[in-house]
Amino acid sequence: MTKPAQHPAVKHGRLGVLLVNLGTPDAPDTASVRRYLREFLMDRRVIEVSPLIWWPILFGPLLTFRPKKSAAAYQKIWLDNPSESPLRRYTREQAERLQQQRPEWVIDWAMRYGNPSVSSRIHALMAEGCDRLLVLPLYPQYSATTSASVTDAVFATLKKMRWQPTLRVAHPWHDHPAHIDALVAQTRDQLALLEQEPEVLVFSFHGLPQAYFDKGDPYYCHCQKTARLLREGLGWPAERVRVTFQSRLGPTKWLQPYTAEVMKKLPAEGIKRIAVATPGFVSDCVETLEEIAIEAKADFIEAGGEVCDVIPCLNANDYSIEMLNKIVTQEMQGWC
Repeated sequence: MTKPAQHPAVKHGRLGVLLVNLGTPDAPDTASVRRYLREFLMDRRVIEVSPLIWWPILFGPLLTFRPKKSAAAYQKIWLDNPSESPLRRYTREQAERLQQQRPEWVIDWAMRYGNPSVSSRIHALMAEGCDRLLVLPLYPQYSATTSASVTDAVFATLKKMRWQPTLRVAHPWHDHPAHIDALVAQTRDQLALLEQEPEVLVFSFHGLPQAYFDKGDPYYCHCQKTARLLREGLGWPAERVRVTFQSRLGPTKWLQPYTAEVMKKLPAEGIKRIAVATPGFVSDCVETLEEIAIEAKADFIEAGGEVCDVIPCLNANDYSIEMLNKIVTQEMQGWC
């Protein structure tokens, strides 16, 4: 077909994949953390309380005092060369390594909160000619607070576009064989490196307000299924595995049992050697590296424990890339 005179050059016909993780401040300082927390905690998917009640708390004591404490936590785990958070580095490396595996696609990454934004990367993919787009939220277990918030950001971007890409959003993959296989292989490898096998293996997932579960959020059930399939894949008996939930915010009731409380109580039960895995996190971040590997570990030792080994997340290792490749390939069926 002959183009009309003065027709602009338009790229089209390519397949795009956008990996989206939670987010990260740009730097481990109070101002950067405050900007990040402000965006994160203003999301109505995350905090469902009426703004009339929540905003005075958010813009009052919370954003006044919490950023300094959170910045101190980020400073403990911040990476150099380049200066960035572990979550940002591993998410970028996942996209880069997946791109090497599948050069026929355009692979990009974004953060739901912070930079690079979902909107900026969707526009960049469209500029590369991606008129078909698969979005993969990097949360294996679905929750309205995470997965749905990603699609909210995607839809908000598409709503303003004259030429929208055809869109697919990956199905929750908490029980996907590729995910379970990767977790089992990673956990087994790490356990084999230990001097002694732990008496108990703790699976710590990010927490969720109990009220959200009561309203129908499937997150708790997804976490339990991931934990069961991982335990069965490892061949561990149920009595030697504990499923817990971390990262509470505020005084309301969250999913239980709480990781911090379990870690403090285990030594009183005669359990002195444990290992902790975080199968709800694809990449190591402040919640795994500071909250678990530093704070929770210290609590366990102070309570009388002797050994607390923390198993790294999949990050951008070979198991992770194989998993992402299989999930994305499955979701791309019919497009390629």
